[in-house]
Amino acid sequence: MADQQMTMATNIISTSTLPPSSPILTAMYNTTSSSGSTTQGGVGGGEGPLTMQQYSMGQLMTTFAPAGVLAERIVPPVWYALGFPGNSLSCVIWFGARMRRNNSSAVYLGSLALSDLSFLLLHLLYNLHTAWGHAVYNVPGGCEPFMLFFYFPQYLSVVLVAAFTVERYVAVCHPFLKEKLCTVRRAFLVVLLCSLLSLLLSSAQTYIWTFHPRLDSCNFREGASRGHDRSFMNIWNWVVDMTVFVGVPLVVLVFNGLVLREILRLSRNGVISRQQSQGRGGGGGGGNSTASTLTLLSVSFFLIITQVTATVVSNLQGAFPTGDWELTGEEARQDPTWASLFTYVAARKIIEMACLSHYACYFCVYCLTGKHFRREVVYLLTCHGRLRCLDPCLRTPSGQRHRRGERYSMVSSNGHTLATDTCSTAFTTTM
Repeated sequence: MADQQMTMATNIISTSTLPPSSPILTAMYNTTSSSGSTTQGGVGGGEGPLTMQQYSMGQLMTTFAPAGVLAERIVPPVWYALGFPGNSLSCVIWFGARMRRNNSSAVYLGSLALSDLSFLLLHLLYNLHTAWGHAVYNVPGGCEPFMLFFYFPQYLSVVLVAAFTVERYVAVCHPFLKEKLCTVRRAFLVVLLCSLLSLLLSSAQTYIWTFHPRLDSCNFREGASRGHDRSFMNIWNWVVDMTVFVGVPLVVLVFNGLVLREILRLSRNGVISRQQSQGRGGGGGGGNSTASTLTLLSVSFFLIITQVTATVVSNLQGAFPTGDWELTGEEARQDPTWASLFTYVAARKIIEMACLSHYACYFCVYCLTGKHFRREVVYLLTCHGRLRCLDPCLRTPSGQRHRRGERYSMVSSNGHTLATDTCSTAFTTTM
């Protein structure tokens, strides 16, 4: 009975069953029906009120933390509706030949969109299983590969944001190294290395997770979970998650601070105003470089806010222990220990569902911070400008329609003179 109580406690507040950006509870431990009940986990049966140890995981959640269950069913579909078309369109735009030409940042942003799209597709399967009770991957041979690919894009998205943040730092603060370090070819190489690193980190999940025929569920492997707090599962997940989901965003924050400091210095020296004047004068590249930096900074700050928030909330779990397992449900509602635990569980679930937004909303960030990205979106949605009804959306502030061969640039400034890398495109492709 003590082992069962320990297992259920781990299910309620796992130290790191999934990365902080993922749903809080490992409901895949149970085979959940569409009504929210489960066929595994509780003792059930008998007469009189159930004690806490007789509740299944699904019953514990729906009975004592219904707000968390509701959030898991309502919030993710919103991100799917935004993320599937948004990330798909972002992939097309960033990976387009015009956008990639002489623009290494487009490689990173296109890869980020592809990674986020992959995660949302996998999360849809995960949510169908955990929130709605459809056994999508809960079959022999399906658990290990699913967990491998489920973790992979979560790690990759964070690492990619760090990669283009460092590149932006080089472009702004060390512009004389830009031509050597910030190339499209090198960007593809960095993306490949980031992918291999993320795949290596996520490969450990194939050992941690396995399908248990007796329980008919995807659960922790016995050898990986042996030792509870000192088990390989807890140690590995804690170290990797804290490194990737806390350490890397903090590094991103430091580089963003350095970029902002350099931009402020350039602004005080009048470089930014001269850049914007050159852009208005017909070069077109001056104002665009500032916009591109704003877009990349916005993306990385969005990641920091959502990822660190989810991680901090996740690591507060140690302050909320389980109560007496012999209490009945009604007694547990009055028990301050159990009440605090389930309040935390519901709040954590809601916050983590909200923090999934960074997998779906980068397209909105691109549109809000980059006028030329918006124009490229309209250009694609209007069949390459053939739908004249949206012609005003394709006009410049001067009233002239965009011409073929217009130029774009990404920022490259040494603080004294402005240097922009330009290239000819078939249509406006700047951010």
